[in-house]
Amino acid sequence: MGRIIAIVNQKGGVGKTTTAVNLSAALTARGKKVLLFDFDPQANATSGVGVDKNAVSATSYDVVINETTAQEAVVHTDYCDLIPSSAALSGAGVELVGVENREFVLKNALAPLRAQYDYIFIDCPPSLELLTLGSLCAADEILIPVQCEYYALEGLSDLMMTLRAVKRRLNPGLSIYGVLLTMYDGRTNFSAQVAEEVRRHFPGKVFANAIVRNVRLAEAPSHGMPVTVYDKFSRGAQAYNAIAEEMLAKDA
Repeated sequence: MGRIIAIVNQKGGVGKTTTAVNLSAALTARGKKVLLFDFDPQANATSGVGVDKNAVSATSYDVVINETTAQEAVVHTDYCDLIPSSAALSGAGVELVGVENREFVLKNALAPLRAQYDYIFIDCPPSLELLTLGSLCAADEILIPVQCEYYALEGLSDLMMTLRAVKRRLNPGLSIYGVLLTMYDGRTNFSAQVAEEVRRHFPGKVFANAIVRNVRLAEAPSHGMPVTVYDKFSRGAQAYNAIAEEMLAKDA
């Protein structure tokens, strides 16, 4: 039975989609069956694996609004399986407001696919609204990318409050899979200080490897490739491969 991991942080620009794309690709390259569910209206994860969001027949919007089955929306790519997103998803939160048991629409949609995959990653939107709430209800665990910057922990208290509320009322089994340090600069004391503070807040949950600042990570999406394929010898690729190895060791 596959595990569903929501990659979530309501702050934008922390490497959430980059993490979703590159972990999906790195784990697929290691023989795991991986589904990437793009639940962000910006659809950056969709284009990040080389899929044109305007050329797909069904998207995550159709799965949660139009009763399209998740299986019907799956697109096979060279890097992982994908359920793509589109701009239509931006209105889905409003459309779901009147739906009965709206928090569990995504959970029910993904349930039939669990047996087919080792990992299902949900790339959440950068907010704590209804789509993210649905992701937290569907997930077994969450993975939190945290940028190594001055305001790294700002806003995480809101996420933790939401997590506790979801555990209490909707998904008692939800837990933190891991916290991933992103945009780490080993040349500065500041990055090390932020990393130490994050580890203090999340004891035993922070990945040993961090994602370093790397120009190849920024370039890869414009080519529709994970960095692990675009430049497999880059520091960004090596970092995500190391995280994938950590995950496999943890889940063995």
